[in-house]
Amino acid sequence: MSLLPQSTIEAQPHGMFQTSKQQLEASLLTEDAKSFLLALHYEFDSTRKELLKLRQEKQHALNSGYLPSFLPSTQHIRNSDWQVAYCPEDLQDRRVEITGPAEAKMMINALNSGAKVFMADLEDSLSPNWQNILEGHQALKDAVRHNLIFFDNKKSKAYSLNDEIATLIVRPRGLHLQEKNMRVSSTSMSASFFDFGLYMYHNAKERLARGTAPYFYLPKIESHLEARLWREVIEFTEERLGIPRGSVRVTMLVETIHAAFEMEEMLFELREYASGLNAGRWDYIFSFIKAFHKRSDCILPDRKQITMSVPFMKAYSEQLVKVCHKRGAHAIGGMSAYIPNRNDTLANEKAFRSISKDKHREAQQGFDGTWVAHPDLIAAAKAEFDKALGKNSHQKARLREDVNITGLELLNPEVPQGKITEEGMRQNINVVLQYMAAWLSGKGAVAINNLMEDAATAEISRAQLWQWVCHGVTLADGRQVDHKMYRELRDDEFHKLGNMPNLNEAAELLDEMIVCGSFKPFLTMRAYGLMEGNSN
Repeated sequence: MSLLPQSTIEAQPHGMFQTSKQQLEASLLTEDAKSFLLALHYEFDSTRKELLKLRQEKQHALNSGYLPSFLPSTQHIRNSDWQVAYCPEDLQDRRVEITGPAEAKMMINALNSGAKVFMADLEDSLSPNWQNILEGHQALKDAVRHNLIFFDNKKSKAYSLNDEIATLIVRPRGLHLQEKNMRVSSTSMSASFFDFGLYMYHNAKERLARGTAPYFYLPKIESHLEARLWREVIEFTEERLGIPRGSVRVTMLVETIHAAFEMEEMLFELREYASGLNAGRWDYIFSFIKAFHKRSDCILPDRKQITMSVPFMKAYSEQLVKVCHKRGAHAIGGMSAYIPNRNDTLANEKAFRSISKDKHREAQQGFDGTWVAHPDLIAAAKAEFDKALGKNSHQKARLREDVNITGLELLNPEVPQGKITEEGMRQNINVVLQYMAAWLSGKGAVAINNLMEDAATAEISRAQLWQWVCHGVTLADGRQVDHKMYRELRDDEFHKLGNMPNLNEAAELLDEMIVCGSFKPFLTMRAYGLMEGNSN
């Protein structure tokens, strides 16, 4: 396994100062750590690639008119009586979970925020240049040992963790992504296996010694076969590292249309390790567009109109709650994109109203907890779940036997009074330009117009643009969308943004995604090759 040359310089302590890539490599990528990562690669990468090929085959079938359905071959799993593993004490109460990139400053703020859980993200909200990935893993290593420190040079002040902090969950990157700076011969290592394996190698035993365990959010899973792969990876890791079997706990994000039809099967495959499912709403919307991008009868309106109350989103969320509670798992609600703006009273009020309404809906549907993206929103989200949960840690006893979701309900693209507008086109263009410029500059979570944008929301925006342009949809004002209109609006939004770093690269990338005849599966896969600091 090759990587950037390993340095013998000792890493500086606890993230107080800027640490070089060479120092981080010396701290994290020891010979034993690389040996373990290599074992993961050789054991599982061929299966991963087979499953990615199966994804392509499913998409070809969808392009030919096939519709997803509940699998007849796994009906016995859905009909049989089984439960997921017991829930550890520090994962029982998940009423408010805060999420954010695995960066030292963010992690300290989030772990100290008063939320029950913090999801440290190595995926959609972290720009994956090599420095960021290494710093993220070092910050995780320090946080597990409760000695993470961030030094603010502007304020000449150090920030550290409180005695009581949120329960830590880590989200590795998805199975489709690669870590180009870790190569086996000429092959890049799976980013999933790199993130999962490096975190486990450095922290699993330490977590267990501190009375907790390694907890993960697993993203972008599309089938029970992919869940089975993760189970095998976890089993292999526990045995290889000498960790008691059944130590790890995972929550799977249901953020693809295929996963919506296999939720029970996914839990079954990981039942020894599963603690819950999460309604990853933004990726789910993107997945819906991607799955049916060829179909003119599945075109969705402006992004802001696709709320959790539209039929296919409501069906998906209620199915998730029912499945989780039937199997003894937590159902965790998704992220509302609104964030507060302390300098804008009206925007702030709108954000809090939106959060309260959204979290009230989730609590009433039966969710056991929810996500927020900003510490200021914790109190509003917590208030809604406190009312629903009372003195209980969750509401798994609500089995939602009144819910009986059909496949057609999960696939219903209707959005009542939905419209496609010039404003919606401009918003999508503006979001992708700003977000990808920031992403290429090393920032993966970006506040744009009082909304928190990450890779998932950027994917929705570019996917909608492709669909609207390629299908020549008609706007609410009667004009037909075409390449000429896209170019004019793109040029206008581009010039509004001025001299933002990497804006030219972002515009070229967006054009490549929209003007091409074929739909590209992931925006970030193409962008990753352009990112400074990644090997070719």
